[in-house]
Amino acid sequence: MVPNKRIKIFILGFSLVTAMFSYYVWQVFKTPNFDVSEKKSFALLIPAGSDFKVVLDTLKKHDLVRDQLSFRFLAKVMGVASRVRPGRYLISSETGNFELLRKMRNGKQDAIKVVINNFRLKEDIAGKLGRQLRFDSTYIYRMLDSNAFVASYGYTKETIPCLFIPDTYEVFWTSSFEDLMKKMQQANNRFWTDKRIKQAAALNLTPVQAGILASIVYGESKESSEQARIAGVYWNRFRTGMPLQADPTIVFAWKDFTIKRVTGKYTAISSPYNTYRNIGLPPGPISIPPRDVIDKVLNLEKHEFLYFCAKEDFSGMHNFAVTYEEHLVNAAKYQSALDGLKIH
Repeated sequence: MVPNKRIKIFILGFSLVTAMFSYYVWQVFKTPNFDVSEKKSFALLIPAGSDFKVVLDTLKKHDLVRDQLSFRFLAKVMGVASRVRPGRYLISSETGNFELLRKMRNGKQDAIKVVINNFRLKEDIAGKLGRQLRFDSTYIYRMLDSNAFVASYGYTKETIPCLFIPDTYEVFWTSSFEDLMKKMQQANNRFWTDKRIKQAAALNLTPVQAGILASIVYGESKESSEQARIAGVYWNRFRTGMPLQADPTIVFAWKDFTIKRVTGKYTAISSPYNTYRNIGLPPGPISIPPRDVIDKVLNLEKHEFLYFCAKEDFSGMHNFAVTYEEHLVNAAKYQSALDGLKIH
């Protein structure tokens, strides 16, 4: 009886130790071990050439690791402590040691979602990218403003914004700036299909010219129902050699986007973007226009209108005219409405 009792005690003890060990192993591998907000993940950034000490110092600086011993132990077992792969790794409130260390061991980064939308200036593009990627905004601007650099993509420093097609892109933090630009070029090539290129050619426009015109149309009106008609007005002016006289280009030339009323004071500016003084399109876009506005230009409304003016009810819509005399009547109504609101 005694031996049987000892065996039972041994089995019970062994089972208890095994259970405790299994629970500890489960905690080491799976239990969330990082003090991170439930609403926002923490981005662990590991630069190239870093060792595991850099990782530990970063985590310690932000007081993220709850159980240092288990994290260090598993890192050594998995080989991460001796070899760190650079990248951006997101840590959530549910992340366990094994999940994070496996991503770090395999270099399985979490991509950054970069949103390209209606940027007006290259400084805006550089600022947005500089806040999300590892490149300094000054460096990005310098590259985008270098004819030598942008020429390799087929653009000038004025037209380079035409390369960017509005969308959400996934970019790795460790990617080079050249990698980013290649991604933008690939997206541009996908957008400018043979069909769209032929549509532009039918209007005697290149894709870049269509993008510039679309930026002006978008600057004039955010009303989708009018954009194809406004594009038709500018195309009529462009093809007949008439100055575009586009107010948004004047605002862009001044780099003052608070201007509400374009008067002679503003149209007197000496600038290649002054479409009151210069014939044809400006040297580059005045924003990165939405995809659908580019399509509105490619499918512009063909008509005889040469003039348009904002409606006096400030609805965002416009009055269109074929003759200058008709336009003067429409313009007088709008100017009177501006005067009534003391907008100068």
